[in-house]
Amino acid sequence: MNRRLGTLLLAGLVAACTPAAEKPQAFDISAYDLVDLSHPYDENTIYWPNSPSGFELHELSYGHVDGGWFYSSFAYSSPEHGGTHMDAPHHFDEQGQTIDDIPLSNLLGQAVVIDVSAQAAADPDYVLQVADVEAFEELHGPIAEGSIVILRTGWSKYWPDRKAYLGDDRPGRTDDLHFPSFGVEASLLLIEKRKVSMIGVDTASIDNGQSKDFMVHQIAGAANVPGLENLMNLHRLPPRGAILIALPMKIGDGSGGPVRVIALIPRESV
Repeated sequence: MNRRLGTLLLAGLVAACTPAAEKPQAFDISAYDLVDLSHPYDENTIYWPNSPSGFELHELSYGHVDGGWFYSSFAYSSPEHGGTHMDAPHHFDEQGQTIDDIPLSNLLGQAVVIDVSAQAAADPDYVLQVADVEAFEELHGPIAEGSIVILRTGWSKYWPDRKAYLGDDRPGRTDDLHFPSFGVEASLLLIEKRKVSMIGVDTASIDNGQSKDFMVHQIAGAANVPGLENLMNLHRLPPRGAILIALPMKIGDGSGGPVRVIALIPRESV
């Protein structure tokens, strides 16, 4: 079902760009609500506490040039893993796909949104449980192969307050972080049994803050499943029905990179 949705979406986009006499049906973007799931990159962007640098933007040119027109140009730098970004499987698996090798078919699909914001509000170290997945499926039906599973914890409300978002704002310290995310057993269920194509979360990592072995990253990497981190606006997505598109910067041999993530929600389902 996920691949079919992606194929239909791409077919609609192609049809919209073909001559009127040839296209059977134009892609009607007005039939969807569009939701931006990415934080902007700026001086407030949150990185892992031991990151040697953050986002930097340097002005190269700004103003009216000799020819009389306005011209602006900037140079930027950023570690791969910070802000709203995608972890390539290679991030935690030597043989895993690099960011430029992830198949396009894995970068869009049907979003499944599991909401654990109530549990996370009561416990900042909460991790998604198998029981949470089973409860979701009992209510909304089985999670189809190829789905993109998004975990809503409600944590994006703390952005860009580093202490509230990470649980600790001491530079370089990673031993006392506190934020919710995926659990190991639930990840095994989703990745190995449900065979989802991607997972994502509105916190700093697909492993929770107290993780010491990053086992969810290891499981995802070994299965060539990318991970989305630091998402936002998940409260605007339905449990099912949204089409998610996540296009990362295509860094050659990269282990990850900044990503613009959007959701298309059919208006008929809202």
